[in-house]
Amino acid sequence: MPPHCDTLDGPVVTAAKKALEAGNVNLILPYVPKKDEAEIIRAFEKVTKIRKDEAVREVADLYFFETVVRVHRMGEGAPYTGLKPAGLDEGPVIPVAEKAIESGSPEELIQILSGMLREKVTHRLHHVKHLKEHANKSVDDAREYVEAMLGLQVWSHAIHERIHGEAHAGHEHGHG
Repeated sequence: MPPHCDTLDGPVVTAAKKALEAGNVNLILPYVPKKDEAEIIRAFEKVTKIRKDEAVREVADLYFFETVVRVHRMGEGAPYTGLKPAGLDEGPVIPVAEKAIESGSPEELIQILSGMLREKVTHRLHHVKHLKEHANKSVDDAREYVEAMLGLQVWSHAIHERIHGEAHAGHEHGHG
């Protein structure tokens, strides 16, 4: 997964900053599971009391960001591995998905994902066809073909499952 939710410029920390600036914990609560709201509210209350002092604001804010991101990641069923710096490469899809959300148009996102899928399917199928041509030469060659052939099928099925699955497949997201 590309860096995103655990970066200092990602959507979770951005929402946490807005919550602190507005003095409104409700601006961050949608990013954490309902069952964990109390932990976030407690952290928010602690931080807002002490962040008025410029000397402790940076540390207090960082504590709040780490708490929110940790709880958010746990809600996804993903490990918390610390905050990542701002400006990391999110890969080609996240910015296009964000643009689609902002514009309401899916076209560019559909185009990029379709192109990636077409490229990968074509490459994998070409590889399987190449191995099939040599599969009758030896058991090792046949085994390599079978591994690639079954690999294409399993990979295709995994994509099917992701298309029809939850956004955070493999994670319990439960933010509601």
